[in-house]
Amino acid sequence: MSFETLGLSDALLKAIDKKGYKIPSPIQEKAIPSILERKDVLASAQTGTGKTAGFTLPLLQILSNGQQRRKRPIRALVLTPTRELAAQILDNVKAYSEFIDLRSMVIFGGVNANPQIKALRNGVDILVATPGRLLDLHSQKVLSLASVEILVLDEADRMLDMGFQRDINKILALLPQKRQNLLFSATFSKEIKKLAHGILNNPVWVEAAPENTTAEKVNQKLYRVDKKRKTELIIKLISEGDWQQVLIFTRTKHGANRLSEKLVKNHISAAAIHGNKSQGARTKALGGFKKGTIRVLVATDIAARGLDIPLLPHVVNFELPNVSEDYVHRIGRTGRAGASGEAISLVSQEETSYIRGIEKLLGEKLPTNIVEGFEPSLSTETNSNTPKSGAPRNQKPHRNNRNNRNNRNSKRGSRRK
Repeated sequence: MSFETLGLSDALLKAIDKKGYKIPSPIQEKAIPSILERKDVLASAQTGTGKTAGFTLPLLQILSNGQQRRKRPIRALVLTPTRELAAQILDNVKAYSEFIDLRSMVIFGGVNANPQIKALRNGVDILVATPGRLLDLHSQKVLSLASVEILVLDEADRMLDMGFQRDINKILALLPQKRQNLLFSATFSKEIKKLAHGILNNPVWVEAAPENTTAEKVNQKLYRVDKKRKTELIIKLISEGDWQQVLIFTRTKHGANRLSEKLVKNHISAAAIHGNKSQGARTKALGGFKKGTIRVLVATDIAARGLDIPLLPHVVNFELPNVSEDYVHRIGRTGRAGASGEAISLVSQEETSYIRGIEKLLGEKLPTNIVEGFEPSLSTETNSNTPKSGAPRNQKPHRNNRNNRNNRNSKRGSRRK
């Protein structure tokens, strides 16, 4: 199937051709015709499958066929959980609407609102937004959602994870009852199905890949290593492998900062990106990473969704996520759009239970490696084979334990008397 067979306009086909795409991805092939038929859609697709174009292209076609109004009220609203994802969706909208007379813009927090307010007052057809800034500007009467024809909830599962349920409900109350609804999610969880039930009308269900699967072209590896030696090992892998673009995930913001600083001290250009960073710092770090001036981007899970980095070759789990599904989202940053990629996890003994959960979710055993010179310590191996309860053999009882026994024996003696 080609894009021509999906019923897209010549202007959109010209923009698609300019971006170099020839064949639609499975999610685009399944979602675009239903959206063009003005049906509500509930779509699940793993990250990197082209789902942004899956809703952007038909949305642009519908709006371009509609009646143009001089004041340009907001006719399409795309809600996203993070600033980075919002910015990247706008990039897609602008690229595909190059030959169409539609205005689009993005609003999110962490930056000065005045330029956003000025742009909104000039009129906009398509608004991409994060929930907080949208509600803030609406409360200031800067924008109206009364003319919205199409609502898109992108990364809906992530929005629920981040606690946006209440904000979503507030936004829904501001929209016209009659509208088209498109809900895109990485999974069809119970929470997503419940959300969809309250928003969508007789939706078409679209699934481009089995739930919670990883990209086929991602080569996954585990490296067993002591927790204290992870930094040393990742420096060795990056340096000796001559990795030029690496996305590393840590569990905490402080951990991301610490690792980034240690990499820089070892002459590896790096930057950290997480929620405590200003939007300017995050944009600068991501820009440098894409251009190649920054070799390593160290991120918390705020970057697990929404980072669109073409042909990213390496993703590293410096620390495994607490939630198994987040592993899928993290490694989905590589192996995108048909390209191959490598996902490496540094696993300490303390993280063994996380690996079991991930393997259960994936339904497969992940290959384990040990780098020479970085073998896990014998004490770690001993502990891994020893049940939590019960002391190892040959270990002398602790003095306190001996005293406790003597006290118990003396009590028994006193009872007998």
